[in-house]
Amino acid sequence: MPHAAIAKPRIAISACLMGAEVRFNGGHKQSPLCSRTLIDYFDFVPVCPEVAIGLGIPREPIRLVGDLKHPEALGTVNRGLNVTRPLADYGQQMAGELDDICGYIFMQKSPSCGLERVKVYDHNGVTQDGGGRGIYAQAFCERHPDLPVEEDGRLNDPVLRENFLTRVFAYAAWQPLRRQGLTRRDLIEFHSRYKYLLMAHNPEQYKALGKQLGNMGKADPNELGPRYFSALMAALKKCATRRTHTNVLQHLSGYLKRAIDAEDKREVQHLIGQYRLGIVPLVVPLTLLKHHLRQHPDPYLAQQVYLQPHPENLSLRNAI
Repeated sequence: MPHAAIAKPRIAISACLMGAEVRFNGGHKQSPLCSRTLIDYFDFVPVCPEVAIGLGIPREPIRLVGDLKHPEALGTVNRGLNVTRPLADYGQQMAGELDDICGYIFMQKSPSCGLERVKVYDHNGVTQDGGGRGIYAQAFCERHPDLPVEEDGRLNDPVLRENFLTRVFAYAAWQPLRRQGLTRRDLIEFHSRYKYLLMAHNPEQYKALGKQLGNMGKADPNELGPRYFSALMAALKKCATRRTHTNVLQHLSGYLKRAIDAEDKREVQHLIGQYRLGIVPLVVPLTLLKHHLRQHPDPYLAQQVYLQPHPENLSLRNAI
């Protein structure tokens, strides 16, 4: 299957989520999903920026204070403690060092690691509406805008979990191409493997990216490649819906029109309909389609990442 040749992708993760007792109160926030399930499929790199910059365990908590867009990380007891610059510098440093990761799972609500809606206080200690982003996470993500990132709490949502891990494997598949220097053929082949996945996530971008590569002309693939990949990763961020998945399932079933008999066709259409109505999960019509495609192989479909964008044993499509 498309990702089988790739070694375990590396994912950076807030160390407390792996059970490390590095929080301000000496505790952890172990995530069973990451530390028990995903650990079989990914090589996790735990990072705790607060400990890394020299704050002790246990320690005085810090919080974000000031401007929502550019808050400072200050001590909650000792207002003179300002670790904004060290956290931002460490974010930049790690962004350089962790050049081979394919995703990052951050601790939510953390003034150093939270990705969104982190409490920001005004100078009178009142929380402001909207929230901000952790100082370390902000500095890190600025250097890696295409990297799949997510907060641990959001991974409890099956649709968001499947979306994040789909993007991690897409990111991992691109890395060897990026390192060896892209050819036009690499770009066309990569895109053709991701066509149906793109169609499920973002039908508009599916058309736009196809057009972009179709008009490649004499463009340098090493210049076009990164732009294409940024657009692909942005498109995959949009979660596929029942409606867009149904559209792709119909496209796939179209390849079987001549190959299977009327009764099999009816069964395929019945299960696609049941999926569309929310009666069965995506894995049900997909398993039947894959069964027929094994019996009637089609080389174009065989390479489609959509059929298996992540390891089957993760069962990510059983819940969506």
